[in-house]
Amino acid sequence: MRTFAVLVCIALASCAPREDALQAERDPQGDVGVSQLLKPAEPPKVLKLPVKFNVRTSRDLEDKGCYLTTGQDQHLEDCKFNVSAKSFFVIHGWAMTGMFESWLGSVVSALQEREKDANVVVVDWLPLAHQLYTDAVNYTRVVGKEVAKLLNWLQEKERFQLQNVHLIGYSLGAHVAGYAGNYAMGTIGRITGLDPAGPMFEGVDPNRRLSPDDADFVDVLHTYTRETLGVSIGIKMPVGHIDIYPNGGDVQPGCGLSDVLGSLAYGNIGEAVRCEHERSVHLFVDSLVNKDKQSFAFQCTDSSRFRKGICLSCRKNRCNGIGYNAKKMRNKRNTKMYLKTRADMPFKVFHYQMKMHVFSYKNMGETEPTFSVTLHGTSGDSQPLPLEVFEQIGLNYTNTFLVYTEEDVGDVLKIKLTWQGSTQSWYSLWRELKMYWTRPENSSKELQIRRIRVKSGETQQKLTFCAEDPQKTNISPGEELWFIKCRDGWLKRNQTRSV
Repeated sequence: MRTFAVLVCIALASCAPREDALQAERDPQGDVGVSQLLKPAEPPKVLKLPVKFNVRTSRDLEDKGCYLTTGQDQHLEDCKFNVSAKSFFVIHGWAMTGMFESWLGSVVSALQEREKDANVVVVDWLPLAHQLYTDAVNYTRVVGKEVAKLLNWLQEKERFQLQNVHLIGYSLGAHVAGYAGNYAMGTIGRITGLDPAGPMFEGVDPNRRLSPDDADFVDVLHTYTRETLGVSIGIKMPVGHIDIYPNGGDVQPGCGLSDVLGSLAYGNIGEAVRCEHERSVHLFVDSLVNKDKQSFAFQCTDSSRFRKGICLSCRKNRCNGIGYNAKKMRNKRNTKMYLKTRADMPFKVFHYQMKMHVFSYKNMGETEPTFSVTLHGTSGDSQPLPLEVFEQIGLNYTNTFLVYTEEDVGDVLKIKLTWQGSTQSWYSLWRELKMYWTRPENSSKELQIRRIRVKSGETQQKLTFCAEDPQKTNISPGEELWFIKCRDGWLKRNQTRSV
């Protein structure tokens, strides 16, 4: 993986910035650094900024569309730009190939299908984005200013409202959107950041990156925050009002290590990093086209607590839709939210919190049990779902787990708990051998579990399940226990809102 990290670093060109970029600007003390790279005085060797505003009248990217030019009123009429309608501006990121990527057409098409009367504009800055990464970073501020100039000109039109503007930026394009919001005269309605770029933006001042100050509502999807050799392709820090980290924001389903290594073997570095980075775009498209299968994220302090099943509450606006369906919530800023997803569209899964109280154990030692549950519901049955044990199972302690299903099983009626055995590592095997001589002959490991409490993240319904056979509440490796709904113990509370 170290080789992979080095290749990514080289690809980003952030390991060795060009000398002309380093000379872009110095601070009052004369020191040159990352912050200065984000404040170029003038783009080198560019007389006229090649930033185009392409109004998409067709879903076919091969169609040239129609172009707006700041100050040219006739172009508004020629492009049939409706100044009173919603306006979406889609902003691409760093262009390694110098061409539009395929995701752009998907976003345009999904927006046109969802908001049929809206204006959809592609901000084309390909000549500036097809540069060394450090130079492309320098141009984000200037391109953002050009977007702001267009918006300021549009505000001169009687029925145009900045509140109806939604900027959607991917990677470097997210920071372009941030600069546009910073320089616009007034407050832009909404900015969506799709995995904003991390290198040269992580940890810098808010006015040099996307921030909550750039629009009335800033929502962000983080899908590639895994850090290697100090570099994270997507920004790790929260930069919006709500920051959503699908699958923890790092390892995305369907983007496995084998896929990355396979891409590297063929010398295709772009493919190696694209899967997880671009997942943010596909999650956004999914939120547009699959209105009946909306994904929900849940507020949590960090990924670890979410993976333990602690954060599945919708009380006090602690849950929200993602992508296009995210809603502004009062008094939220840099709020971290998490969810699990499938490997492809539709990405929606169904989250469950499992609380399992262990009343006693027999000969457990330091064993780490491997449990799975199978949910049987009114609409079907789930696959066996692993219970991830982060710490040793506690005695007289309520152990909390997060499980999720790709299928909608409906209302849960029955649960099968299976103890598949113990996870074995060399260390755990050595412990087993050491304890072998101290155990009574024919001894067996055993846990006693009388009930399981379940909470659905999507419906907020809470139920308690008791052992189907009250005389059989003990479980050992290789055995299973069945639990049935024993009472309406937990009242059904506020359901996830439809958004």
